[in-house]
Amino acid sequence: MEKQAYWQWQPARHVTFRALASHLPPCHPIPVRSRSPTRSLQFSRRFTPKEVEAATRGFTAVFQGGAGGPGGTAYRARFAGGLVATVIRRRDDDRGQGERGTDAFYLELQLLARLNHRNVVRLRGFAQGHHARPVPPTPTLSPLLCGADWFLVFDHMENRSLKECLHDPLRTPLDWRTRLQVAIDIAAALEYLYYHCDPPVFHVSVNSGNVLMDANFVAKLSDVGVISHDVKLATTDSFQDQVEQRRAGLVFQYGVLVLELVTGQSPGGDGELVRWVQDPGFAASVDRMVDADLGGVYDARELRDLVVVARLCTRDRDGGAGGAVVTIPHIVRYLQAKLERIGCQDRFG
Repeated sequence: MEKQAYWQWQPARHVTFRALASHLPPCHPIPVRSRSPTRSLQFSRRFTPKEVEAATRGFTAVFQGGAGGPGGTAYRARFAGGLVATVIRRRDDDRGQGERGTDAFYLELQLLARLNHRNVVRLRGFAQGHHARPVPPTPTLSPLLCGADWFLVFDHMENRSLKECLHDPLRTPLDWRTRLQVAIDIAAALEYLYYHCDPPVFHVSVNSGNVLMDANFVAKLSDVGVISHDVKLATTDSFQDQVEQRRAGLVFQYGVLVLELVTGQSPGGDGELVRWVQDPGFAASVDRMVDADLGGVYDARELRDLVVVARLCTRDRDGGAGGAVVTIPHIVRYLQAKLERIGCQDRFG
């Protein structure tokens, strides 16, 4: 039955995805190094450190429990022109970074400034400054008394993270249709990053903490970056192997996210949800695993089909039993068709 469900939504052999991609804006190639990095950032505004400090009320408006990415802190900001944003502050206290850290920051900016998709958090601007730090306790350390401050200014997401929407007992639970739409939104974001950006963008961690929700509960992927600051973006066999490995890994992460949407359970680090959905008898326990916050209001067939998607995504990297191969474009087409069918039912009863 599982195999039948998969082939029901697998696209025809001669179908291409150009029509699906035609409405997406192009993502232009990103140079690894630019002698004048700010020239390629014309789509982003450069703020001054004083503007950022004033907008964050002296860096006091910290998001409680909000992640700013590796080594970053997130702040709520309101700029003089009325822009409400989230500022990510990253600090470098001269821990061997120096010029390399600055190059890495501008490389990340060059990537983020070119991303343009409704399901990827938009970069509004950036700033660079310095902060005082304590004098090194030993003479063997650098005598510099300043460290670098790097600021990334993103659109503010009013409904915070998907993780909070699913697990905060004080929040209104997400209904079934919203959860299905979130699954589509994140699949669309991954398709854009994987298949429509040159070079592909794979430095993405797909989890509920990195999925942010705007005022209309449109899901947007955050914490997007480059593969590695040391990777040469050349078309070689080894690079293509890396692309395929990263693509498979992120599809796996997407499957885990879908399981969290269905069950309302945090995936944790022990892989319990994956073990459940990969068990041959998983179908008999689907109803017991459904998030109680849904209150029993969901389409059982739609939910089971979504669980099958998660099962296919979380198979062994070599395809597992049966050797089925699932890709993000497959998922996008399948879930969009499901949502359109629900819309028709709403309109015509």
